[in-house]
Amino acid sequence: MKIKINPEIFRAYDIRGIYPSTINEETAYLIGRAFVKFLKKPKPNIVVGRDNRLSSPILFKSLIKGITDQGAKVIDIGLSITPMLYFTVAHFKFDGGIQISASHNPPEYNGFKLVREEAIPISEKTGLKEIKKLTSNLNKSGIRTSLFTPKIGQVVRKKVLREYLKFNLKDFNLKVIKPLKIVIDTANAVPGIVAPEFFKKTNCKIYHLFAKLDGSFPNHPPSPHEEKNLRWLKREVLKRKADLGIAFDGDGDRVIFVDEGGKMIPGDLITALLVSLILKENPGQKILCDVRSSNLVRDVVKEAGGIVVIGRIGHSFIKEKMRRENIIFQGELNGHYYLRSHYFCEAPFYVIFKILEEISKSGKTISELVKPYKKYFHSGEINFKVKNKKRILETLENKFRGGKILKIDGLRIDFADWWFNLRPSQTEPVLRLVVEAKTKKLMVKKKKELSSFLIKR
Repeated sequence: MKIKINPEIFRAYDIRGIYPSTINEETAYLIGRAFVKFLKKPKPNIVVGRDNRLSSPILFKSLIKGITDQGAKVIDIGLSITPMLYFTVAHFKFDGGIQISASHNPPEYNGFKLVREEAIPISEKTGLKEIKKLTSNLNKSGIRTSLFTPKIGQVVRKKVLREYLKFNLKDFNLKVIKPLKIVIDTANAVPGIVAPEFFKKTNCKIYHLFAKLDGSFPNHPPSPHEEKNLRWLKREVLKRKADLGIAFDGDGDRVIFVDEGGKMIPGDLITALLVSLILKENPGQKILCDVRSSNLVRDVVKEAGGIVVIGRIGHSFIKEKMRRENIIFQGELNGHYYLRSHYFCEAPFYVIFKILEEISKSGKTISELVKPYKKYFHSGEINFKVKNKKRILETLENKFRGGKILKIDGLRIDFADWWFNLRPSQTEPVLRLVVEAKTKKLMVKKKKELSSFLIKR
């Protein structure tokens, strides 16, 4: 039997689509077999984790059938956040891993995040094209062809939460952390079974919003980087007079913070705070900044005696560059934070506890800790659907001559008192715009000018 495989599910950083129209049991089975063939190892050990989307159990069943039919051994870690899967692969030295998840996407989506040994991500440029080809070739020969005899690998369950907790908390003295009041919002997603376990080891009072797992995400989408999805968290922080609010995305690899006044804290401010703390303990280290990072982050790195490295956006590019140049830390505007000591992967709980530690030691509120970093006015990321991305970038490069041009990820042009970055999304048919200036008036003016141009396209 042959099926129709939508080639668009193979994206820049992962495999993702809508269940069951573009991602289904048959594609999961083929991807499982193709992944084993891609690894080119005899009987590899492959970790499989999953989020709590409604389609995840059935995709899991088909995926592990494909993996084991190809002769590999599945290490089933059950419901897990994506950083826990990365940890399991790297920490226990397994051959690869697949997380079944569509991250922050709506409930009808699902997909697969793939890594090789040491939790090295597999992207379009480092293997997804080959896996796509292998999947297609397997499909051409028929999913259940009589010429194929399954090799039947094993499936073993492995509990990793305790080790994951221990690994994340090893750098902290929990007795130092004061009995803070914290509101967490896990959006009915899988972080809801992980995050509370961390706070059990503290004296903090936790108020947990939308704790019950429900893969239809009935209260709001699990995408906290969109501020509209934080209104419940903001309200609860004010109601409880909490010290901090923390929102997780659907697979737990990003976190967004709300201060004691119920205001969202931009990711670059959290990055700047973490950079100052990390470089205080690790002077002279390299910090990775992406092209949309605020100039604030670069300023803090230099002031703290660190070394600024500029790179592309996207977790596979970030992790590759961090490994290659031995970079200690990177933070993204949208709430991803990467740490060398966490196998160059996302480290949301390290960031959370570093902040709790600093609040406790300094006696300051989170808003007081980030206030010194409010030096620039940043637009945040704005999406524009356009027809010809390449032509628009070329037009803007000519239109805004005189600035310093950087083209490692779309187009960034820096002027003395403002800059913008416009880059094509690797996951959606849009251009993403970021504008930053030294004054709010100038930022609003330039954002309006660029937006008006892009809307007409």
